[in-house]
Amino acid sequence: MKYFFNFLVCLGTICFLGCKEGSKAAAEADTSLADQRKEVIPFFENKEAFFGETHLHTKYSLDAFIGGNRLSAGQALKFAQGEEILLESTGKTMQLKRPLDFAAVTDHAEYIGEMYSVLNPNAQAYNNEQAKSLREVDGLEEGLKLFVELVVKNNRSSKPQHLEFFEGSMSTMSAWEIMNEQTEANYIPGKFTTLHAFEWSGAPNGGNLHRNIIFRDTIVPDLPVSYIEANRETDLWNWLEEIGHNGSTALAIPHNSNASKGMMFDENMPNGEPITQGYAEMRQKYERTIEIMQIKGASEVHPNFWPNDEFANFENAQSLENYSGRSFEEKNFVRYALKRGLQYEDELGVNPYKLGFNGGTDNHNGLMSNVEEDNYATGSHGYVDATAENRVKNTVDGWAKAYDINPGSITGVWAQRNTREDIWDGLYKRETFATSGPRIKVRLFAGYNYKESYETYDDFIEDGYAKGVPMGGDLKLDKGQEPSFLVWALKDPMNANLDRVQIVKGWYENGKLKEKIFNVAASDNRKKADGTVTPTDAQVDLQTGAFDTSKGNSEFMTKWRDPDFNPSNRAFYYVRVLQLPTARWNLYDEIREGVKFPGTVAKTVVERAWSSPIWYKPK
Repeated sequence: MKYFFNFLVCLGTICFLGCKEGSKAAAEADTSLADQRKEVIPFFENKEAFFGETHLHTKYSLDAFIGGNRLSAGQALKFAQGEEILLESTGKTMQLKRPLDFAAVTDHAEYIGEMYSVLNPNAQAYNNEQAKSLREVDGLEEGLKLFVELVVKNNRSSKPQHLEFFEGSMSTMSAWEIMNEQTEANYIPGKFTTLHAFEWSGAPNGGNLHRNIIFRDTIVPDLPVSYIEANRETDLWNWLEEIGHNGSTALAIPHNSNASKGMMFDENMPNGEPITQGYAEMRQKYERTIEIMQIKGASEVHPNFWPNDEFANFENAQSLENYSGRSFEEKNFVRYALKRGLQYEDELGVNPYKLGFNGGTDNHNGLMSNVEEDNYATGSHGYVDATAENRVKNTVDGWAKAYDINPGSITGVWAQRNTREDIWDGLYKRETFATSGPRIKVRLFAGYNYKESYETYDDFIEDGYAKGVPMGGDLKLDKGQEPSFLVWALKDPMNANLDRVQIVKGWYENGKLKEKIFNVAASDNRKKADGTVTPTDAQVDLQTGAFDTSKGNSEFMTKWRDPDFNPSNRAFYYVRVLQLPTARWNLYDEIREGVKFPGTVAKTVVERAWSSPIWYKPK
């Protein structure tokens, strides 16, 4: 692959609002740090896929601390770079098989001020009885009582409040400053990118409306905004607009629409009125991607509403609807939102759900992107699922059975350099993809006059950009021509081969929302003339967890045309890449620990990747 080199100096200065240009003294103090980091940064002409995490909690998240998490942001970021980490809650040492390219710590903005008081002996409220009770949590039973009292009853209400020992905004500011300092200290441009971030955790009446807020640079506000101050997503967008006037550049990434009680993609705004053009414009401005999968389930589709999608039964976290008064609805899922967005664009002129895809974990142990199925030895939520025995019988309180939880998802960003600006810009442009854990790579282009075949990958990609748009983009009508699509997928070198590549199409026609799944390519000559694919006979050894290495493709590179293309219909297209079956994490538990999960729990998994969509516009 072609690449060049570029130079970049990272000043490493956190610039708080109220001081737009930053402190001169701080900038001078950081000059030596910048000099130390001055390195040659690889530049990829056709862009490279960088893998990272945009959703992770440390000890500054109240619920994570109650669960036994004692890792700092700095330790989580060291783990992301490949260092071994000792978990106090389990006594186990953990390490990623492969380091990440980028990472963001997204502690809940709610209660980080309280956590500062809990964790710092010099804080005035350090010896408050409630603060002491948090530090003295001893195991699962005590932790659950505090979790229900301080988190469930409070932050999942319509009017959350600070805890009794909250010392005011200065404690929140102090916690935020510590988090930002550790984020900055771990930024190594060209090698490992850190992003300043936090989570806004809105959950009115238990419906999940959470968003991760990701900043482009070091211009961050003095204080993050929480669900206590910004009670709905519209308040959050107004806050983002306000800090934007002071120099901050940020976006919001929603997650767990599957648990949103129909509110994530509601037909009405928080005030109960139908969605307006202004609402749609603000949402499209700040919400460019959505977390399509994480520990608490996949949010693409559900077999209840997509019975004809043979791969819809995937990490649905079915027991989600046993807790917090939830039930699954079609409008909780991303594919519905993509279709509904086409209708809104036709009616309002703006699509509020023009969403690319990214993945995250929401790991509450501080283990950044610990997504490998065979590395899930400590679970994801502290005491509650720390052991194999606990994962068989326990519930991640208020969410799901521990065996319905999965290791999470990972984000891929196509960018020319591994720097903050390039990674953030890739997220904003939606040139992103998500995988359910493996480092599968996927690319999608749409355009006109593409060649029928290409001799090299570089020629394929260069033509993709030159004659069309990449994933995340808009393709406009070129009169007299029909578009074609360039699709490429590459297997994870440490995982199973690829089974097939599909394109999921949604469109709006004569007032109706429609969709269709096309099998674009399949391994081992299994695609039939009618477009269907014979199911793979690749097996997983249930005694060892070994997967079949004799079948499947390592790579797909193909051109595809939509046989049903209608130039008058708004449409979207995204790629879904399916891997051959491998062992799910619970099978490794059974093999290694001798436990037995219920018979309804799948022992294997079809890992996958999703490209961000491309939208076709008739005008």
